Amino acid sequence: MGKPKYQDDLSTPTFHRCNDSAKRQVPPQYELEDPLGSMPSSGATGVTSSLADDGRIDIDLDSHLTRTLVRWASKGESGVPDRRPSRRLTVFRTWSVRLNVVIQVVGSRGDVQPFIALGKELQRYGHRVRLATHDVFDPFVRESGLDFYPIGGDPKELMAYMVKNPGLIPSMKSFREGDIQRKRTMILQLLQGCWRACIENDPHTQQPFVADAIIANPPSFAHVHCAQALGIPLHLMFTMPWSSTRAFPHPLANFKASKISPAVINYASYGIVEWLTWQGLGDIINNWRNTLDLEPIPATVGPVLVENLKVPFTYCWSPALVPKPPDWGEHIDVCGFFFRDPPRYDPPADINTFIKAGQRPVYIGFGSIVIEDPARMTSVILEAVQSCGVRAIISRGWSNLGEGLSSYTDNVLFIDDCPHEWLFQHVAAVVHHGGAGTAACGLRNACPTTVVPFFGDQPFWGEMVAAAGAGPPPIPHQVLDSSNLARAISFCLTPEAMAAAHELSSKMSAESGVQAAAESFHANLPLEMIRCDVLPHLPAAWEYKRLPIKLSKVAAQVLIDNAVLGASDIRSYDIQPIFINNPRWDPVTSTSSASISWVHDITSSYTGIIHSPISELRRSNAEGASGGETAGRMATASAKQFGRLNMTIFKGLGVDIPYACAEGFRAVPKLYGEEVKDHGEVKDWSSGFEVAGKNFAHGMVDGITGLWTKPYQEGKSDGALGVAKGVGKGLLGFGSKITSASLGLMAYPGQGICKSIRRAAKSQTRKNVKALKKKEGEHLVRFLSEADVLTVLNRFEQRQKERVRPA
Repeated sequence: MGKPKYQDDLSTPTFHRCNDSAKRQVPPQYELEDPLGSMPSSGATGVTSSLADDGRIDIDLDSHLTRTLVRWASKGESGVPDRRPSRRLTVFRTWSVRLNVVIQVVGSRGDVQPFIALGKELQRYGHRVRLATHDVFDPFVRESGLDFYPIGGDPKELMAYMVKNPGLIPSMKSFREGDIQRKRTMILQLLQGCWRACIENDPHTQQPFVADAIIANPPSFAHVHCAQALGIPLHLMFTMPWSSTRAFPHPLANFKASKISPAVINYASYGIVEWLTWQGLGDIINNWRNTLDLEPIPATVGPVLVENLKVPFTYCWSPALVPKPPDWGEHIDVCGFFFRDPPRYDPPADINTFIKAGQRPVYIGFGSIVIEDPARMTSVILEAVQSCGVRAIISRGWSNLGEGLSSYTDNVLFIDDCPHEWLFQHVAAVVHHGGAGTAACGLRNACPTTVVPFFGDQPFWGEMVAAAGAGPPPIPHQVLDSSNLARAISFCLTPEAMAAAHELSSKMSAESGVQAAAESFHANLPLEMIRCDVLPHLPAAWEYKRLPIKLSKVAAQVLIDNAVLGASDIRSYDIQPIFINNPRWDPVTSTSSASISWVHDITSSYTGIIHSPISELRRSNAEGASGGETAGRMATASAKQFGRLNMTIFKGLGVDIPYACAEGFRAVPKLYGEEVKDHGEVKDWSSGFEVAGKNFAHGMVDGITGLWTKPYQEGKSDGALGVAKGVGKGLLGFGSKITSASLGLMAYPGQGICKSIRRAAKSQTRKNVKALKKKEGEHLVRFLSEADVLTVLNRFEQRQKERVRPA
C-alpha cells in the first residue's frame, strides 16, 4: 500500500476501518476521493458531541449546533489553495543575530525530547536556549547542555488524566473524582510558569534572562499571550496537525456522515476542536491575561486566535509519511521528525546478553502512558508473545509493567529506561502507544510498527503507519487482547511490512528535520525589525525616543553608563507587536454579539457590587483585621465595583456597540465579493482618529461613486442582468459604507481613547519587563572589553548622524 498522496482538488483522505482491527491483516487504505463523495466510516454515535472509543470527539453534523459551528469555523476558508512554498524555501539568508529563545513544552518525555534536539541546533547559531517544561525533566534537559526553567505541572498526572479522558469532553467519573478542577488548577500553574520562564533569572546560575523569541507546542497554551505581553516573535511547533486544512480532519475529531462537503468538514473540524477547548479554558486564560495587563480575548476570537494571526507553524513529522497539504500557507512548514544526536549508551549486561542470545526480539512498551490496570496489560502482552513464538523486550514504563515478575526469562526481558535510538537498532518490530517521537524512531530504524493508541494524536499516527503499509491498523487499548495483539505482531514480521518500513526509513534518512526546523524558525523572523542598529549581531530591546534607532540591552546600557543617554531617553521596543481584534462579518451578528457581551459585563458588575464586599469581609476576618479596617475595605471594594458598572455602561453604549456596528457595516461588501480596504489597527487614541478619518473618507467616496461604477462594471460582463446586479450592489454598498463612515467618526476614536486609558492604567507588567531588560543589560555589559564599549559609542554617534534629517 502506497503512502498518502495529495491531489490538486484537495479532496479528502478516507480511512477505511474495520470495527475489529484484529480481523484485518492488511493496512487500511489511505486514498483520496471526490470532495462531494461519502464520508469515511468513523463509528460516530449520532450524538451532537460525545466520546468515541478512541477518545476522539464524535460530532453529529446534522445537528443545528454543529451546522452553526461549521459555518462559523469555515468563515476564514477561501476554498482556494494557497500553494505558496514554505518561507524556509524562499528566504535565503545567513542568520547572525543571537537571541534569547525560550522553548515552552507541555507533555511527556516524548514531547520534550524533540525540542532538546532543536535547542542544540539553535545553540549552533549562537542563541541562548532555555527549555521551559515540567520540573521532573530538569536533569534530562540540563544534561543535554540547555538552560532549564521549571513551569510546574505533573506530566504523570497529566498522562493519567488523558488516559481516563482521551478526548476533549471529560467523563462523569472525572467530574466526581475532582479531576477537572485539578486539571484547571494545573493549567493555571503552567500558564504562570511559562510567563516566568520568559523573564526570570536562571534558577541555578541566577543569570538574567528576558526572551527575544518564543518557540512552543500548542498545549502549552501560554505562548501567544506571553509573546503579546513582550512584543516578541512566536513560532509554534508540533507533532500532530493543528492548522485548518481541507486535506484531512483534526485528529481529535470524528464526524457522523453528512451532506456537507467533506473538504468543508475537514477544514471546520479544527475550529470546532479549538472552540470546545476554549469553552473549558477560556476563563482561566483571560483571568491570567489580566495579571499580565492584557485585555480579555472575546469568546469568538479565542478559538481562532493563532490562525487569524498567522503565527508561523512548523510540523515535525516526515513529509514522506504525511506531505504538506497544498492549502497550508507559506508560514506553515513540514520539516521532518526531530532526532537528537544519539546519546552515549553502554547497555546493561542483561540487555546486551538478551539481544545476542537469539533472533531479534520485538519491542513492546507504552512509555509515559499511565495504564489503569497494568497487571492485565502485562498478562495480555505475555500471552501474545507466547502465542507468536517471538522473543520480546518489554519496557516497564510509568505503569511499571511486569511488577512482581522475574525480569528475565528465555524469551522475555523486562527493562527500565533505555534510549530508543540505540534499542530500536536491535529489534525486529515495535509495539507502542503511537507517540510521534516513538513512531518516528521506529520507522527511522526500519522497524514495522503496531500502534496501541490511548489518546490525542496516537490514533492518527497509527493510521498513518498502517496507510504506508509499515504496520497493521491501530488497536485501541480498550479492545486490546492477546489474540489481536498476536496477529498484529505477526503482521509486522511479514516481508511486506518489513519492505514498507525499509522504504520509509530510506526516505527519512535523507531528511534533516531539526536543521530544516531551525531554518524555518529563522526564515519567519523579522530580521530588519529584530536587529540592533548599533550591534547588529544582537536583538533590539530598546528604542531611542528622539530618533528611530533600535538598541540592544547591551548597547543601551553602555550608552547610559557613559552618560550619552539617560534612562528616560529610551523606551521599550516591541520586535513584533501583536494586536488582537474581534473580526466582524456583518452588522447584525456584530451588533448583537457586542450587545450580549455588554449585558454580560453589566450583570458581572452588578454581581461584583454584592460579592466583592463579602469577599473582603471574609479576608478581613481571616486576617483578624479591626472593624474599622474591615468596613473600609468593604466600602472600597463596593466603590470599585460601582465605578466598574458605570464604566461598563458608558463604554458599551458609547464605544463597544457603535464600534462593532461600524465594523459590521464596513464588512458588508465582503458578502458580495468586494475587497474591503484595510485602514490599519486601532492601537491608541492617535491611531483611532487616523482610522476614523480613513474610514470616513473611503466610505463616503466609495459609497457614492459605487452607485455608478458598480452597474457599469457588472454591465460590462453580464449585460442587462449585470446592470441590475450592479445597481443592487451599489445601493447596498452605499448604505453600508456611509453608515460605517458615520458611526466610525465616534467609534474608532472612542476605541483608541479607551485603549490609551487602559494602557496607562495597566502598566505594571511593562514596568517589570523594562526593569528586567535593564538588569540583563547591566549583567551583560560586564563582559565587554574597552574596545567593545568604544565600538558602541562610535556606532551610535554614526547612526545619529545618519538619522538626522537636514533642515
